Amino acid sequence: MRQPMGNYRWVVVSLLFFATTINYLDRQVIGLLKDNLAKDFNWSEKDYSRIVMAFASAYAIALVLFGRLVDKIGTRLGYAISIIIWSIAAMFHALATSTFGFGIARTALGLGEAGNFPAAIKAIAEWFPKKDRALATGIFNSGTNIASIIGPPLIAWIFSSYGWQEAFIWTGSLGFIWLIFWWWLYEIPSRQKRVTAEEIEYIHSDPDEEPAGSKQKIKWSDLFRIRKTWAVIFGKFLTDPVWWFYLFWIPSYFNTTYHLNLTSSAIHVSTVYVVASFGSVLGGYLSGWLIKKGFPIHKARKYSMFLFACCVVPIFFVRYTSSIWPAVWLISLAASAHQAWSATIYTVAGDMFPKKILSSVIGIAGMAGSVGGILFPFLIGIILDHFKLLGVIGTGYNIIFGICAGAYLLAWSVMQILLRQKPNA
Repeated sequence: MRQPMGNYRWVVVSLLFFATTINYLDRQVIGLLKDNLAKDFNWSEKDYSRIVMAFASAYAIALVLFGRLVDKIGTRLGYAISIIIWSIAAMFHALATSTFGFGIARTALGLGEAGNFPAAIKAIAEWFPKKDRALATGIFNSGTNIASIIGPPLIAWIFSSYGWQEAFIWTGSLGFIWLIFWWWLYEIPSRQKRVTAEEIEYIHSDPDEEPAGSKQKIKWSDLFRIRKTWAVIFGKFLTDPVWWFYLFWIPSYFNTTYHLNLTSSAIHVSTVYVVASFGSVLGGYLSGWLIKKGFPIHKARKYSMFLFACCVVPIFFVRYTSSIWPAVWLISLAASAHQAWSATIYTVAGDMFPKKILSSVIGIAGMAGSVGGILFPFLIGIILDHFKLLGVIGTGYNIIFGICAGAYLLAWSVMQILLRQKPNA
């Protein structure tokens, strides 16, 4: 096939990358300010876990709603609605005067932020053939790490210079800047005047990917009768909560375990996400490289995800570290493997389902991950408070790291059982 003329699809990836960066920057502000806000508002670990759970609950519900909405109204408008809601909610945190107020703000933030991944994954499917989707997903998904790289020093500077309210206001306002570029630059390929005919030909270079009978309208409820849906559901349910733990507790873990503060721990938190950003891109690249080497699509994804699951296991040995940097590197490896896993599992969904229902599937799977994100923080709060009372909070973190170490191999095994009938390659 003739090489594509034009690269406008990578402009789309750039837009998705910046949106995802803003999404996670807004999401993580409270985690970075946790220790300071806990003093001001007298939060226990259980109080904080309830605030996280408020976000996760709203996020879970809204993922399903946005998944269906984006499939109905399209990526362009669906994404715009999502970022407007979450940007307003992010800024609203500055008005909170109580723990309940933070809970309300986090709920609203969860409702809005849920639109990011259903819209982004659908956009990737609209703009890329299967062999390139994992890499494109890995690139935009690395925005979650970039947010965590720039977040600690940025939030520390805003907090020390202006206060915690301004940290929420400044980061929340970024979404409205992005919205201008999104509305100006994004449209599906067939309606985008900036894309060449050769590039459109390349984008649609896959054989007809819709299986027999898929031309008929698929009801949303019917998705739960498909084994492939449940494979993605369990893949997200068992692993997404681990990332939420990294996002909301790792800064506090470094501070409490190694007696640091927001400013001094910023380099360690940023290091975790610098490494993780490489994992997202390289993980997305790996399965695409295997496909180009002749592997069937489903085998390329399966072998890649097994490798990523194995790379998480060493986080178990954080408990045996005696200084911060070995712990940082072990957590960095696990976070990197998670991002590679995340980029690939999204692509697996794109491989198995037609574009017209893809956002709905991503919404359902994302909801499952968020349900795990509700249950795991509840367990974390109980474990950490229990061992804090005993004066050995480090033991609580050791238990949690042990759970994280085995979660991905369990998820991979469940997915292989559910996908034992080969998907279309």
